[in-house]
Amino acid sequence: MPGFRLTRRSAVAALSAFALPLSHAQAAWPSRPVRIVVAYPPGGVSDVVARALGERMAASLGQPVVIENKAGASGSIGLDAVAKSGDGHSFGFAAISPVALNPHLGKSPFDPARDLLPVVSVMYSPVLLLATSATPARDLQELLAASRAKPGSVRWATSGPASLGHVMLEQLKAGARVDITHIPYKGGGQQITDALSGQFEVLSVNAGPAVAQHVKAGKLRVLAVGAPARLEAFPNAPTLAELGFAAANLTSLFGLFAPAGTPPAVIERVNAEVNRALANPDLRARLVASDNVPTGGSAADFARQIATESDNNARIIRAANIRAE
Repeated sequence: MPGFRLTRRSAVAALSAFALPLSHAQAAWPSRPVRIVVAYPPGGVSDVVARALGERMAASLGQPVVIENKAGASGSIGLDAVAKSGDGHSFGFAAISPVALNPHLGKSPFDPARDLLPVVSVMYSPVLLLATSATPARDLQELLAASRAKPGSVRWATSGPASLGHVMLEQLKAGARVDITHIPYKGGGQQITDALSGQFEVLSVNAGPAVAQHVKAGKLRVLAVGAPARLEAFPNAPTLAELGFAAANLTSLFGLFAPAGTPPAVIERVNAEVNRALANPDLRARLVASDNVPTGGSAADFARQIATESDNNARIIRAANIRAE
């Protein structure tokens, strides 16, 4: 995308001012309620996690933390609202796709390198590759064998064109040298409904309690996971890296973002509060129970993670000629 370039150097440079001393005005922060904009609908895992974080942050900050849901455009609408807020008390909670993937497809209403600051990584959400009743494949190798025997016969559903699941599909196709048909949906709800009725052979979806229930009921089968390691909930499901497809072994990393211009001391304060909350055993247990993994770390760490994924996505999108609708 012309004008967009998020590099490791620019991401880390955006955080270099954090060494500035805390002014008297900044020391009084927060002076009013803090707002966290969740870039997805209410009720999902990201919403639940944001509300749990907000409860713990409010107790430490001495001000209410208000959660507001602004869903749409794969997270870009919510982060755009945060980028344009400029009030020093608004933050966005989202996967990093709106800043590391969408801009390469011309789908971003803001410039991630100019308009937003990474605050802290919160969790990564593994991506599950699930088989439906439409295929007898018991593992990924059997699925790939079926696609080689009859090219295009295996249908893979994702939450939409140029989504993380679509990128995973393209990486797997390239690595395995197979022809798999992409079935794009607009979001995950109808995708799961159609999966349960066997409208396609496989789908990629973020881990979560609802999906886990369908797996436990035998309605869906886990063929592989996109994650750094096997999941406690599905210990027999190998990662895509284990199966030889490291480039397709993708996860959704979630974190907090602030508008550009937010005082460095405020970024540091929120980063510390989130890291403290993530260290709480109860909150960590809630994340693990939903098949998500708590992360944390410095703002600079988060910026580097975003820059690395942005570089990788740019390369993948060019190689696979992925285009958004």
